Amino acid sequence: MTEFYLRKHRRATPHYPGFTLEVEFALMGGSFTGVLGPSGSGKTTLLRCLAGLEQADEGFLRCGDETWFDSSLHRPPQKRSVGMVFQDYALFPHLSALDNTAYATGDRRDAAGWLERVGLSKYAGQKPHELSGGQKQRVALARALARRPKLLLLDEPLSAVDEDMRTDLAKLLAKIQRETGVTTLLVTHSKAEMASLCSEVLELKDGKLVNRR
Repeated sequence: MTEFYLRKHRRATPHYPGFTLEVEFALMGGSFTGVLGPSGSGKTTLLRCLAGLEQADEGFLRCGDETWFDSSLHRPPQKRSVGMVFQDYALFPHLSALDNTAYATGDRRDAAGWLERVGLSKYAGQKPHELSGGQKQRVALARALARRPKLLLLDEPLSAVDEDMRTDLAKLLAKIQRETGVTTLLVTHSKAEMASLCSEVLELKDGKLVNRR
């Protein structure tokens, strides 16, 4: 089980108003949970705090028997068993699909196995600029899963691809999540994706958890 209470305050700037994220909930092991809410509700900030890319001001974060954050501890991303897939892929442009995936595991044979699972074996030698949007997202997913994470974070992973590719990628996500059993948190604006992928949905508004269903 992953359980946490997090509070993160961002000061106002000339371009952005002040904002406070304050949420508390637990995720059952192996669950596929969606996070829904309007822009600015705190969805991406939540994922970044869970991944260790941002540090909460107070609270705690525990995953199984590991503590990742509390009043005296902040484990950096590389010390957390987390895989994250970003909306913009975040691939290394100078590395091939295989080397991007191997970056997470250090084992090229293992990386090749993950590329095969996402249907990209024949593109292993291609660099990101030679791949389509859907192919890039598959590489990003393979890289995240190659870490064998306890928690998989997906930040609008299907928003940058066309409708047909979204459908194919959604099916792939569902298949791999069932096969691996990794606890997954998906941020999306699509209620259709929520309905097809998630067993429960968390709704955020103005930094608060307002509904869970």
